[in-house]
Amino acid sequence: MKLSTRIAVGAALLVPLLVAAAAALLLPLVDADLHRRQDSRLNDRAAALLPSARALLTADTKGRPKAEQNQQRKVLDAALDAGVRVTSADGTLLLAAGSQPDDPQLLPGTGTMTIRQHGQSWRVLAVKLNSGATTGTLWVLSPAGEPAAELRAVRRRVLLVALLAAPLSGLIAFALAERATLPLRRLGRRAAALDPRTGHAVFAHTRTGTAEVDELSGAIALLLSRYDEQAARTEQALDTARSFSSAASHELRTPLMSLRTNLDVLSAHPDLPAADRAEILAELQQDHARTADLLGALSMLARGDLVEVSAFGPVDFAELVDAAVAEAARRHPQAVFRTELPPEARVFGWDAGLRILLDNLLGNAAVHGGGAGRPAEVDVRLRVDGGTAHLTVDDRGPGIPPAERAAVFHRFHRRPDSPGSGLGLTLVAQQTALHRGFVTATTRPGAPGCRLDVRLPLLGVHAPPPRLPSPTAWLMPKEH
Repeated sequence: MKLSTRIAVGAALLVPLLVAAAAALLLPLVDADLHRRQDSRLNDRAAALLPSARALLTADTKGRPKAEQNQQRKVLDAALDAGVRVTSADGTLLLAAGSQPDDPQLLPGTGTMTIRQHGQSWRVLAVKLNSGATTGTLWVLSPAGEPAAELRAVRRRVLLVALLAAPLSGLIAFALAERATLPLRRLGRRAAALDPRTGHAVFAHTRTGTAEVDELSGAIALLLSRYDEQAARTEQALDTARSFSSAASHELRTPLMSLRTNLDVLSAHPDLPAADRAEILAELQQDHARTADLLGALSMLARGDLVEVSAFGPVDFAELVDAAVAEAARRHPQAVFRTELPPEARVFGWDAGLRILLDNLLGNAAVHGGGAGRPAEVDVRLRVDGGTAHLTVDDRGPGIPPAERAAVFHRFHRRPDSPGSGLGLTLVAQQTALHRGFVTATTRPGAPGCRLDVRLPLLGVHAPPPRLPSPTAWLMPKEH
């Protein structure tokens, strides 16, 4: 059932009920008003009859029949259509005229009341008479059916109004509801015609002046925008999964083939000399380590591709660098690390991502920062320069030729003799970009070696945190 029809039916049922409820409250008040009006007429009639009734009582006391008859006529003339009854103190009936009950015992001694007999009812006013030493009672009666008849007429009119109000209120309510729900029907047609592939941009929110419709339209637009965001995130996740699968299958082919070859040699020649067996086992360990490193690096690249802004927050970069240097010294005990750090350097960062950046930066320096026969020496320096956290990592290795300084951040770029996966500096570049910074490779000043320079924006005290850059698929085959 349409909403407008529901409103019309509800109005058609509710309005007669309201009329009936109002009548239930009003009719007792009308009945009381009618009785008060009748009592007022009785009082006026009694006031007009009192002089004649007293004179009739006095004439009866003094035994003057002619005068009594004259007074009776005056009383009857004043009574008009009202019933009148006059008795003396001893109950002697002096006058009875007009409509009244047969049994005088029903009449009240004083005041006003309604009496009934044989299906008839009267409104009766009793007034005490006092004429010198003689007393009596005057009753003035009026048929009680007049207020009842008027009350029945009022009831009939109320019923007529209720019967007319039901269809009329339903039609008016239906017309108003149809007009009120017109923006809602338009919104429904727009939503039904919406193509999910076009996104929320085509569902432009235009105000209609109806608060509920505007709220619903805004909620639909917000829902569509969130759907678009989620669809984009899902598509990005699928692209990342495809890229991960493609990169893993491509890059794992060589180490897996090497593993297979060495395993075939071991199984085909169980009597290999110990020296040859040891060499093959060493190659197996190297291939296993390379495979594990490759999968770990690809997994971290995928995490960076899918990170959301909710993972970011204020981070003390100086404290993180100090912890990363301690961990690198534990992993590479042969390398020498020297640090120079400020008390604090707060950035808006992803804690896990910054650790990935630092671990790969320091690991690369520890592996490639030494020379023939001497351990790696790594100088780590962090300073605050204006609104930038400036991190430099210097080593004393062979350095990077100028022609290759941009290519070292490309995925799977590595030296022929490198034990790594070729993704370490790619992870550094990815995390630097995610934190709206940049990284460069240069020559160590004043001596042979390499310098990796990372710059990240500091978190301002009053400035809002920066937004994340647009997602970049670091796992995709193209170079960055």
